[in-house]
Amino acid sequence: MLNLIRNENMKTYRRFRTWIMVLLLIGIVGFGAYQINHFRPDPANWKQESAETIKNYKSALNDNPSMQNRNYFEERIKLEEYRLEHDLIPPDNTLWGSVLDMSDLIVLVTIFTVVVAADSVAGEFTQGTVKMLLIRPHSRNKVLLSKYLSSLLFSLFLLIVLFGASYGFGGLFSGFDSASLPHLSVGSDGAVHESNMIVHTLSIYGLSCVNLLMTVTLAFMISTLFRSNSLAIALSIVVLLLSNTAIHLLKGYSWIKYYLFANTDLTQYLNDAPLRDDMTLTFSILVLVGYFIVMNLLTWTLFKKRDVAA
Repeated sequence: MLNLIRNENMKTYRRFRTWIMVLLLIGIVGFGAYQINHFRPDPANWKQESAETIKNYKSALNDNPSMQNRNYFEERIKLEEYRLEHDLIPPDNTLWGSVLDMSDLIVLVTIFTVVVAADSVAGEFTQGTVKMLLIRPHSRNKVLLSKYLSSLLFSLFLLIVLFGASYGFGGLFSGFDSASLPHLSVGSDGAVHESNMIVHTLSIYGLSCVNLLMTVTLAFMISTLFRSNSLAIALSIVVLLLSNTAIHLLKGYSWIKYYLFANTDLTQYLNDAPLRDDMTLTFSILVLVGYFIVMNLLTWTLFKKRDVAA
């Protein structure tokens, strides 16, 4: 099994396009980090800005006692007061601002991985190498599993590159002196708590990777349906790019909560802003597990029954 995975990895990393994607990802991260550093407020003025934020938020609370997002304003006031009291610069003004902002580029990692995953099976049919692959003393299940795991390992590699480049460029432009800065949050007890910033950042990356996992699994399933790798790649990317549009157009319908991509963004629960009021973290996890099982069952069933004759 390990040999099969190693063979699939060799196919991936020997391709010129793979390293083009890696260099493109690093380049975009570098440019983004530069832009963030160039246009951000002067870090030296952060105490003044925090004091103004506290003043403005308290004024808003006094002027609108019944405002709906009162809890948000109260929490922000506590956080800013804690920063001033303990001399803790906001992460937006440090290298962590770049690292956290660059988590949005996980969608780019997803697109690159979809290209690899969608081409994984369909590409064998397009190039006519599928027969050579299946005459080896390995079952179709092992062959397909090795391709699936190889695609996921490639996504993990890109995530490491994304995090490493974000941290490196963030430190280059903002300095590494804030690397030990803690993450601040308001707990259920109403008090401000400090936690490890790396753990917080990795949790955001981890939750964002749920969408990556499900999209790659979908692309892998599509790859087993078509003999054309170009068609498999194009269709997978179209589904990915149109997913958010479909959610916004259909979020008024109650059945949208069963839609795959309405549940892949688990950060909506971290931010306490679910797509619909009747959606919970447990519900989304159950929906995702259901989709994951069904897509993999279809993938393995289709591939095992696939006719490899020319």
